[in-house]
This record gives sequence, C-alpha cells and structure tokens, in this order.
Amino acid sequence: MVQSAVRIRQGRRLPALLGRLLGRSAEQAPPRAGRRSNPDAVVDCAVYVNGRREPGRPHYADAVAAGRRHRRAFVWLGLHDPGPAVMAAVGRTFGLDELSVERALADGHRPTVQQHGEVTLLVLRTAGYVEHAELTDTSEVIDTGDVMVFLGDRFVVTVRHGASGALAPVRQEIENQPGILAEGPWAVAYAVCARMVELYLEVAGHLEKDLERIEETVFARDRSADIQHIYQLKREVVEFKRAVWPFQTPLRALIEQRAGGPPPALQRRFVDVEGRLTRACDRIASYDELLNSILQSRLAQLAVDQNNDMRKIASWAAIAATQTAVAGVYGMNFTYMPELGWRYGYAGALLLMAVAGLTLHRLFRRSGWL
Repeated sequence: MVQSAVRIRQGRRLPALLGRLLGRSAEQAPPRAGRRSNPDAVVDCAVYVNGRREPGRPHYADAVAAGRRHRRAFVWLGLHDPGPAVMAAVGRTFGLDELSVERALADGHRPTVQQHGEVTLLVLRTAGYVEHAELTDTSEVIDTGDVMVFLGDRFVVTVRHGASGALAPVRQEIENQPGILAEGPWAVAYAVCARMVELYLEVAGHLEKDLERIEETVFARDRSADIQHIYQLKREVVEFKRAVWPFQTPLRALIEQRAGGPPPALQRRFVDVEGRLTRACDRIASYDELLNSILQSRLAQLAVDQNNDMRKIASWAAIAATQTAVAGVYGMNFTYMPELGWRYGYAGALLLMAVAGLTLHRLFRRSGWL
C-alpha cells in the first residue's frame, strides 16, 4: 500500500515537472528573428560574387555579412536622399566616419575625390534636361543634383540627391558585363562616372537646340526675342558649367593615382571617360561663348532701336518746333508787326507752318530719321 501511494505521488509530480521544464525552456528560447527589410531610402542592395549578382535583395547588414564569406565578393548599396537615422546606421555598418556621414546628408557638393582612411569618397554632380514648351524668363532648363560614391575594399555605397541622375540604368547595364563588374567596387565607380558624362553630353545636345531657337529669334527680321529669355538660358548654362567643369580635376587625379585607385584593367576605361568629359566641357564652353555673342548682338540691336527711336522723336520735335515758332511769333500781338493787318495773314501763317512741316518731314525721311 505504501509503495503504491509513493508511485501515485511520483506519477503526479512527473507531468508537473515536465510542464515547468518545458515552460521554462520556452521562456528562455529566443524568439525567431523576422526577415529584415531595407528602409525606404534604399533603392537597391545586392551582393556580387565574381561579377555576378547573388539572388535576392537582402538587408544591407545581411549583405555585408554575406559578402565577407566570399573572397571575390562585394556589396553595392544604393541610397536616395537618406535621412539622418538611416545614414548613421549605414555608416556604422560599413565603417564610415562621422564626417562622411554628415556630408552624405547634404547636397550641392563640388566634384572631388578624397581619401578617408581605407574609404575613397568620389563626389559627382548630376544633370538632367527639363522639357519645356517654350523658353521664358523663369524656365528651368537644367536640373542638377549630386552623387556620392563611397568605395571600400569589399563594398560601394552610392548616395544620390536630387531627381536627376538615377543609377538604376547604371546597375542594369553593369550587371550585364560581369567581366567588368568582377574588378570590384571600382567597376561601379567607373559605371557611375560613365553614366554622368553620358548625361552631360545628352543635356548638351538639348541645350544646342535651345540655342538654335534663340539664335533664330534674335537674328530674325521681327526680332521677337526677349532679352530676359537669353539671360535665363545664360543662367542655366552657367549652372550646367559649374556642375561639369570641376569634375575634370578629380577624374584626372583618379587616373594618375597608383595606390588605392582603380585597378589597371579599368584605367583605360577611366581615360575614355575623361575624353568624353573633355568633349562635353568643350561643347559647354562653346555654348557659353555663343550665348555671350547672342547677348551682345541683342544688346546692340536694342541700342540701335533706341537710337532710331530717339531720331524719330527728335525729327517730330523739330517739325513741331517750327509750328510753335510761327505761332509764337504771330501770337505776341505787338502793335507794329508785318502782315498783322493783312486780310490773308491768318491763312498765310497756316500755309507757312504747313510748308515748313512738310519740308522738314521730307528732309528727315530722305536722311533716314523717319
């Protein structure tokens, strides 16, 4: 009886102990981590191994961890107008210093190339042509922004500000060239530089058409071009020039850089980009000079028009002065004046005024003043 009672108590305790153990283990077990998603500022994130993209679009922290498992792998993270929280998290993940993170939050930087420890910072200006039906004194012709490219040993982070210069076509194009992409992060830097220079040449082509229309209106017979329109186009060209011309110096520095710069396999491609950039700068310089010539021509036309107007005003003033002189003389009403008592004096005075006016008008027309 005693043994059976002990067995019963043990049988009752066993389920309770198992329940407490299972409950404690369930409490101690960490919850399953959900799949992390990239912030809205992340345009795309991918891991590339031997020049080929790995499937999926992982979180940038997971992509960094995955990229470290392969010797010939790197991560490309693309951001568009990131906020402070997102950029700070990206900086911690990729090892960017605080100054780089602060610079990435602002736009309007001048094209440059800088070395921050083991990270190379390349800044480029973007440019896009704004379609417009006609040029006015407030028309926006060129929209500019910037792209910051952070290059590390196993990663590249591109931060874009502004609406122009989207890098999605750059990623699609370079992914179709695994031989170039296998060169690592500098292959992305080459693709971005090539894309920006291509946009410069495209915008220059559109600007040329605007210049042709302005030139036609300035030298047309009716001369309907408003000088304010020329000033507006001049301002847009100057903005475009400030975005393109300064890029020559950092690009030349990249080509001449031996340690920590582009690999030898990409040197020739950067040289080709420099050649196209020089062609774009030459076209912009010629447009600037042409606009200066058009502006000077229009100012000369305005001066001539004003001179012609002054001649016409002076001619009509001379004609009116003769009428005023005759009327003033015979309106003095002195007692002794010739023809004052003449019967046809009034008609003679009117005839004299008309003859003087017509004679002066004919003389001024013959000389080109009227």
